[in-house]
Amino acid sequence: MTSFAPDSIVLNRKLPLWYQVSQSLRASILGRSPKDPLRLPTEEQLAGHYGVSVLTMRQALKELEDEGLITRHRRRGTFIEPDARRGTPVRLLGSVDAIVAQQSGMTTELLEHGPAPVPAELAEYFPDLSEAAAYHRLRSDERTGEPTNHARNYVRPELAARIDLDDLVRWPMTKVLRDAVGADISRITDIVEARLADPETARLLQVPLLSPILHYTGITYDTDGRPLDVAVINYRGDRFSFTVTLDAT
Repeated sequence: MTSFAPDSIVLNRKLPLWYQVSQSLRASILGRSPKDPLRLPTEEQLAGHYGVSVLTMRQALKELEDEGLITRHRRRGTFIEPDARRGTPVRLLGSVDAIVAQQSGMTTELLEHGPAPVPAELAEYFPDLSEAAAYHRLRSDERTGEPTNHARNYVRPELAARIDLDDLVRWPMTKVLRDAVGADISRITDIVEARLADPETARLLQVPLLSPILHYTGITYDTDGRPLDVAVINYRGDRFSFTVTLDAT
């Protein structure tokens, strides 16, 4: 019987090896193709694949078994649960309307708001400001109530003065700026990175500390090329993938 082939990983010796291996194998399982076999290689084969001891591999597999992603059968082997949940694609298409539609469909809780210093890593987008209006929101799946991402938006103060907080609970920021505030949006630039969950993200998204997340930065520009809003969003890494479609026009 053919076995499932997990992705490889470059291990960081500063983090527990069993944890890194379990998270890598977890991501491989959740991102697998429906045609991939459900049977995993043996403990010895997996240990050799990841470059760890059998004991470390056994600890990593126990973590995934406790989570319900795999089942282990004496003499038969280890198998992926057929209904192990795959990631939900987040499609970044080439229009503001598409991005607004993507951001909709979730329940939103406004955690905090008010003036805040512009973070050093975002200073290039607000060279004329030392302070921006900040909004921190938690989004959850409408059906399950499961937290999916938390977002911080940094908005130019003159626009923030016209934002209704109730609108931020009903609509994504892009729609609020465009339709309620009347901002003339020309484009949005998206930057996506793989990161590890910090304590705040782990708590809000209900994921293990240092588990993989998708870190998204979206910069909204007006027709003069001036940034109006910078969104910094942390997505659960086990629930989302990003697809970019470019129209040949």
